[in-house]
Amino acid sequence: MPAGIFRVCLVVITAIVNHPLLFPKENATIPEYAEDIIQKMKAHEENLRLEQLRLEQEIAGQEAALKALEKATETEEQNIKEPLPWDLWSAMSMVIFLLIELWRQDYQDGNWQESACEEDDMAVLGKAFKGVALPDKAALANFYERCILGATGDMARKRELVEGFADDLLEALRSVCNRDADMEVEESIGVGSMYENWRVHKPLVCDLIVPFTPPEPYCFRSQTWCSRESVRPDKQGYGTIKVCRADEDTAGCICGKTKLGEDMLCLLHSQTNQTRPSGEMEDLLCFKNTQYLDADQVMKWFQIAITKSWNKISHKYEFDLTFNLLDSPGALKIKFRSGKSIAFNLTPVVQCEDSDAYFISHFPRSGLTADPASSTDWFVTFAVYERRFIHSISKKLPANACHLSCLQIVSFLHGKQCSLTGPSSLTNYHLKTVMLHLLQTRPCQDWGAENLEARLQDMLKFLEKSLQEKKLCHFFIGNRKVPEVLNFPVAFQKAEPLNLFRPFVLHRDAYRKTVDTFHEMLRNTSALINEYTVHIPSVGHTNMLHKESL
Repeated sequence: MPAGIFRVCLVVITAIVNHPLLFPKENATIPEYAEDIIQKMKAHEENLRLEQLRLEQEIAGQEAALKALEKATETEEQNIKEPLPWDLWSAMSMVIFLLIELWRQDYQDGNWQESACEEDDMAVLGKAFKGVALPDKAALANFYERCILGATGDMARKRELVEGFADDLLEALRSVCNRDADMEVEESIGVGSMYENWRVHKPLVCDLIVPFTPPEPYCFRSQTWCSRESVRPDKQGYGTIKVCRADEDTAGCICGKTKLGEDMLCLLHSQTNQTRPSGEMEDLLCFKNTQYLDADQVMKWFQIAITKSWNKISHKYEFDLTFNLLDSPGALKIKFRSGKSIAFNLTPVVQCEDSDAYFISHFPRSGLTADPASSTDWFVTFAVYERRFIHSISKKLPANACHLSCLQIVSFLHGKQCSLTGPSSLTNYHLKTVMLHLLQTRPCQDWGAENLEARLQDMLKFLEKSLQEKKLCHFFIGNRKVPEVLNFPVAFQKAEPLNLFRPFVLHRDAYRKTVDTFHEMLRNTSALINEYTVHIPSVGHTNMLHKESL
């Protein structure tokens, strides 16, 4: 539009400037051919007039187009004003979208920072072992003789004392219990570090498990987590125990699964067998209104039975027996008049089918291990198989093999580090699991006494890698390479591997604390070994002083 107006103005100005009236008539310099010039000027004027008309028509067309455009714009604005609610929802949707996008970015930034912290921890952890210089073979051997052997020299004597007293106590328990109504206890079984000969921390505590069975005509029927189609991760390693009559075939008869009519009876199971009073099941230590064995009820019964049996035989002994820990119902302590004491754990268990795996009513838990959701959930322990595996493979290893020495040294160093920097979620059972994996993967000849330093490095590297990956598999569960001589149940071998470090994924603070403690232990290894080697006399020197005093 402005360009068209400019062109019109330019034509008008040109026409005015070139009009013949601007030339005066009295001009004496008009050429001879003035008429020809005038004709040409008229022709030129006519051309300009035609150009002006053409431009005016073009301007008129542009103005018409502009009016049509303005009319269309007004129509569009009118249409836009009508759906106001739609624009409002669109605006609100856009605002909500922007808020969600901002929140998502902040959330990702937060996760990135947390993962960055974990990556920093992993970077430190990965470099921790590379900078560790372990003492030489002579220093390690001297340290082991002074610190380890000196602390565990009377292990066998304490085992013998505890086993003898436990047998007497359980025999008295059988006599005070009602054989027709109470649970029947069997002989105790020694498990754990004291019976695997690698415990180093004092007090030297013996762990004994006591299998028990229900009175006739009842029996236990157990179900483990691996026999179910799907199970939550926190339920792995647990099972339930159902109290049934011995003549009750719950798997083969459908009377318990199908609602029979009033005029129909099961020929295998009478109506009196199917309906039991709730009081009868509670007397069998079951959870209220169920047939499932209650771990809390079992521990209360066992404590009461132990107290009765001790009252019966206490006159035979010149010491006192007390319950040691409130949170561990099976923890007992023998107190001598001299002030010395011996602690041991006596824990009731239920045999899992016909195997040497047991459902344990109570076991010491680390800070990461949560209590079971129900007291009818029983943890499955493979302590008997672990002891049997160590005993079996020790026969194939060279004389004076270093596998237990490595485990004892790492356990000792970790315990001393925890006493300096606070407790850690890394337990002795984790350390033993590392040793069991290495015993299965490394050749037997590599465990000679001369390879103590190399195998100690292997244990620390394996533990470092497991912490870095937050993954340490249970040695038996899901392990298809368990030696056949152990007669380990196939169902547990085919089960999904159980990650002992899974709680680290959920408890990041505990994980960082564990990593820091392990890192500090690696850095302080040489200092701790040198410090305890200097201040503790050797076993031979101690024996020599003892003989001189005699």
